[in-house]
Amino acid sequence: MSEVDESAKLWKVNRTIHELVKDRGFLVSDDELQMDLARFRDIYAHNGAVDRNRLNFYTTSRVNPADQIFIFFSEERSVGVKTMRKLLNILEDKKIQRGIIVFPGNMTPSARKVIVAMAAEYRLEEFAEADLLVNITHHTLVPRHEVLTSEEKKILLEKYRLKETQLPRIQMADPVARYYGLRRGQVVKITRPSETSGRYASYRICF
Repeated sequence: MSEVDESAKLWKVNRTIHELVKDRGFLVSDDELQMDLARFRDIYAHNGAVDRNRLNFYTTSRVNPADQIFIFFSEERSVGVKTMRKLLNILEDKKIQRGIIVFPGNMTPSARKVIVAMAAEYRLEEFAEADLLVNITHHTLVPRHEVLTSEEKKILLEKYRLKETQLPRIQMADPVARYYGLRRGQVVKITRPSETSGRYASYRICF
């Protein structure tokens, strides 16, 4: 891939990851969301090549200042344990418990084991750059999804006299579930257009 193609790809990936973080309730500037390709190259590219280290960023929840997330762009095509250690060192240094690693190629099984092994201390997620070229939630066939708070979930179950097990399910591996970072037990409200009532809502629980 040429450096021009690479920078155009990373511009799209950078925009999608900022949209993802914003949709999860974190602070993101409009400048990042509306940045055009020329400005992206001016800021992040050197001699035509984008320095992925400069794309790293962290941000804070809009409602809970103690809740922070760090986005780490890997330079390593096939992410191994060494890169995961580098990410964990940054999280430890910044005292942040949540991290997302974005990588150009793939992730080794041993690197994925690190995510599982550190789950009690750090909430780590991973996305290939190819997964972020397009924001799937903007697709016309993907209905509006809203993640319910614990209180909203409780009200829903009480209102309809439901047990969690009676709700339809959405898998953690579902692309939309991954986009919103759904965890087991979380409920998502899905709003679809309806020819008769304008729109209707359904609910799914992540498992």
